[in-house]
Amino acid sequence: MRIISYNVNGIRAAIKKGFIDWLKTGPADVVCIQETKCCEGDVDVKLLEALGFQHYWYSAQKKGYSGVAVFTKIKPDNIEFGTGHKVSDDEGRVIQVTFKDVRLINAYFPSGTSGDERQQFKYEWLDEFHKYLEKLRKKHPKLILCGDYNIAHTEIDIHDPKGNKKSSGFLPEEREWMTKFLDNKWIDTFRVFHPEPHRYSWWSQRFPSVRLNNKGWRIDYINVTEPLKKNLLDADILPDVKHSDHCPVLLDIKI
Repeated sequence: MRIISYNVNGIRAAIKKGFIDWLKTGPADVVCIQETKCCEGDVDVKLLEALGFQHYWYSAQKKGYSGVAVFTKIKPDNIEFGTGHKVSDDEGRVIQVTFKDVRLINAYFPSGTSGDERQQFKYEWLDEFHKYLEKLRKKHPKLILCGDYNIAHTEIDIHDPKGNKKSSGFLPEEREWMTKFLDNKWIDTFRVFHPEPHRYSWWSQRFPSVRLNNKGWRIDYINVTEPLKKNLLDADILPDVKHSDHCPVLLDIKI
């Protein structure tokens, strides 16, 4: 199974930039989307269905904001919307699909870039989500967690660690959360195959030269729990796919 995780920064905008044509190339069996910024009814889903995708959407109550979706060519055995954490669910941040004994979680982690209030919400969300995952793992040991984490974990994951040490997304508390998360028997699948630097999945749109010069952050991940480590086949980042300020990240895994 090939899984792609992709923050499209508005799926309608991405479609205008060739997103559907890209899907026609068959990039993955399962495509997990973050930041749809719309409802299912706002998109011509027949375009997806014509390509063989079943599609599941979980949108924010606020129009044009957040939202996640899963497009899959493999029929899932179960779909769950949200986590039961109301503040998170109101923002359409988590959707889950199950294939046999593997639970795939597609999550759009909050950003704290808009100010202290949202940064505090981000910390609370991270703590709540960690507790949720630990409880879920007891019932479903084989978990895949993909999405836009809005955290660059280590200095190798960001082009300018010194200049961004006080930037949301690279703050010590966020990075520490990520360290504890990975130390708790979660596997950063990309780093299993790619220990090298200068591999990023997001570039600021403020300056066009940023992406051209690869001054980015790696904030999009596909992580798995320990029981799935032996099933990993490959992982990568696809910077040449350009429908968004993010690019897709992928995982090949034996299910």
